[in-house]
Amino acid sequence: MQPLSHLESFVKSAESGSFSAAARLMGLTPAAVSKNVARLEANLSVRLFQRSTRRLVLTEGGLRLLQQISTPLATLADAVEHAAETDRQPAGTLKVSMGQAFGRAYLVPLLGEFLARYPAIQPDWRFENRQVDLIGEGFDAGIGGGLNLNPGMVARTLGTIHIVAVASRAQLQGRKAPRHPSDLAQWDGIARRSIQTGRIHVTTLRNKAGDAAAAELRPRIVFDDPEAMCQAALMGLGVALLPMPFAQPWLASGDLVRLLPGWWSDAGPTSLYYPDKKLLPARTRVFVDFIIEQFGQRGFAQRVRGDLALAAPAPASPRRKA
Repeated sequence: MQPLSHLESFVKSAESGSFSAAARLMGLTPAAVSKNVARLEANLSVRLFQRSTRRLVLTEGGLRLLQQISTPLATLADAVEHAAETDRQPAGTLKVSMGQAFGRAYLVPLLGEFLARYPAIQPDWRFENRQVDLIGEGFDAGIGGGLNLNPGMVARTLGTIHIVAVASRAQLQGRKAPRHPSDLAQWDGIARRSIQTGRIHVTTLRNKAGDAAAAELRPRIVFDDPEAMCQAALMGLGVALLPMPFAQPWLASGDLVRLLPGWWSDAGPTSLYYPDKKLLPARTRVFVDFIIEQFGQRGFAQRVRGDLALAAPAPASPRRKA
């Protein structure tokens, strides 16, 4: 039987595409991971990778071995971890990926309560606006919108995000409020550029009657970050089309005003993602339950919709920046 460390080094290297990435996941050096894989190849008399300076590529034999052992090895690792946790409180490093602004506004305020309940867990949270491979990069969970639901993952919807038109009271002073999305063409706007494509978003708004119309503002400023757009709108620099998680606290406080209150755009769900495992590590299991509980108690799903009346202000509103 091959040593488990050799098999785990092979699987992590195959899933992440490099010895360096596998080493980070395992807490080893790249040289140690490479040596483990080389020993496995020698023991099996099979070449598992075609090596290059940029990336590892599985050979036919390597692909076949990965398909045969990856699931049993993961099940074994889960069983060992579950057994170790049976008689003690959830512990260990909790690696979670989340959007920068969303994480700061909605996850960090929950951290004190979470640590009070589970003092042996150490959060290792990554604030980043990119698509992550939760399983391949060794995350316990991820929170965001539009993540690829790969095989072996579960998504729990926290709320469906709507986009709405907002402006400061100063921006509206002395002007007639728009009555239709087409009226926004006469207003200076804070446009959003897509990080993925580099193009400026053109948002289509809808109403309860089923009508749809493009909201084409006159771009005065272009940002690629909704938190920056929200700050600029608060400064009276233009009309912004903002996701409700960023706009709602300021709408509830009166610092921003909703334009076209009967119109919104559906930006899709924000979800909590985690691996689909029968023996989910205790630290991940309690985190999932905690997030579902807290977001439910705070009425997040209702507050981020643009077709419902505003709910009470969020318990922890982001501070306005100087």
